[in-house]
Amino acid sequence: MSKQGSRWVELSKHAAVALGYALGFLVLREVSFSHWLLSSGFRFCALLLVPYRYWPALVIGEMGPLAGIAVTHSDKYGTLWSALYVFPPIALAMPVVQACKRFWGLFDSQGRVSVLILLFCALVCSSLWTAINLVTLSETKFPANYPQLSFTVYAARWFVGNFLGILTLAPSVLCVRELVAGGGQKVWRVLGSDLALDVLTIIVPSLALLVFLGLNTEQESLRQACRMAMFMPVVWLSLRHGWYGGALGGAAASVAIVLTMPERYDSGTLQAQVFMAFAITTMLLLGDRIALLNRNESRERGDAKLAYALAQRNMMLGEMQLRQTSHALEHVREGVQATYGQLLDRLRHMLPAADERDYRLRAAVAQQQLFRLADSLHPVVWREEGLGAALRQGAIARALDESGIRYWCDVREQTVNAVGHGVQIALYRSVCDLVAHLGALPDVGSIRVHVRAGRSHSQKWVFVRAEGVAEQGAARRVVRDDLLLRLSVSGLGLAATRDRVALYNGLLRSKDIAGGQRISILLRDEQEISLAG
Repeated sequence: MSKQGSRWVELSKHAAVALGYALGFLVLREVSFSHWLLSSGFRFCALLLVPYRYWPALVIGEMGPLAGIAVTHSDKYGTLWSALYVFPPIALAMPVVQACKRFWGLFDSQGRVSVLILLFCALVCSSLWTAINLVTLSETKFPANYPQLSFTVYAARWFVGNFLGILTLAPSVLCVRELVAGGGQKVWRVLGSDLALDVLTIIVPSLALLVFLGLNTEQESLRQACRMAMFMPVVWLSLRHGWYGGALGGAAASVAIVLTMPERYDSGTLQAQVFMAFAITTMLLLGDRIALLNRNESRERGDAKLAYALAQRNMMLGEMQLRQTSHALEHVREGVQATYGQLLDRLRHMLPAADERDYRLRAAVAQQQLFRLADSLHPVVWREEGLGAALRQGAIARALDESGIRYWCDVREQTVNAVGHGVQIALYRSVCDLVAHLGALPDVGSIRVHVRAGRSHSQKWVFVRAEGVAEQGAARRVVRDDLLLRLSVSGLGLAATRDRVALYNGLLRSKDIAGGQRISILLRDEQEISLAG
């Protein structure tokens, strides 16, 4: 596109901004009055959301309607009033809004609003617009018999109108902006959120009921009570959804108060609006604090989940290393067997028969020790037949059999093999820890293990109950350290098992029974957490 063409495009954009702002200003000005100036809220929102390069278009867009009104009433109110009236109030607020956005952190790096700075900016802008209105009023030419004006009353009305007009529109617009941006630019997610549901099903009906009661009563006290009661839904929504709730609830309550107004300058309505302006300000600040606490809590929960995920991932990596080591030992065992066989075959004619048998026996013992070590690191039967078979007839059963301890395991292979791999690892290692702990008890003669797996509320779980029962005169052929070595456990006892179970949001309970001890653990197979999240 040529330079001249791009210039025309940019000018058309400025013209569109000016025209759109002028139309919006005129429409909202028709429904505004001195103590409820929605046009001020629209002006404030335009300054917050429109880029700086279009601010001159906003000034022109506001001067157009004001100039038309000034020319029409110049004969009635005087030339000086017309000159002051044409001056656009939006220009007064531009330095304030720019300072709040650039230097005082009205929006953070993620586009979130600082409610405190927003309220401060609204307060200053309301004061400036009230001041320019008072200056214009002071230079207005009135008829000789016109009643004397009270500048204090007009100042109060205009300030409340400007401030409440901003509170009615600006927080709600910024709230929707943040929600849409946080939902991936999908408005339907905002409409289907809990906040929107609460507004439509609770806030709007309750405020509509209060408006109905306020309009259908002749008692001013009851009407005023209905107006004050409109504060309660705002409080509830703020406590539930933070400053988002305060913004949307405050806007709805502000409109509801105006709907109960019997006449334009009703003093009761003005009092209720002053109260509502204070209430909305308070709830926005309180809601912002609640939102901050919720974000911190959510961040802490996210950090905790990532920590659990990292621990689970490290445990699985450690198990993979043990499995690789077990494979390596299997290859070493096969290599030792082949080497011993070749060596003895070559030396069989040079060795006496007794020495040959002794060497072959030593070779078999070495191979058996390598097999036990590899199987304790990661059972071969687990790789070939699954976890259920490893629990029943793997390294645990052989180690206890060699220790003179009877072992019995009741497990349903299909359900246990269906849980996640990480839970299977935690289950097997936990059973090894429990067996080693129970096997170290005095005079233990038998160990029973029950394993059950299932699903409840779309979540898989695994339950293990291990019982060690002491028997008089039970034969013990190995010591505790040998049992720990054969099961490849740390020997830290139930504390290590409890920590491992906690990685999967599990529980461990221990109970002394007649002649022994019973230990139960519960593991939950939750969805795996991504470390990148």
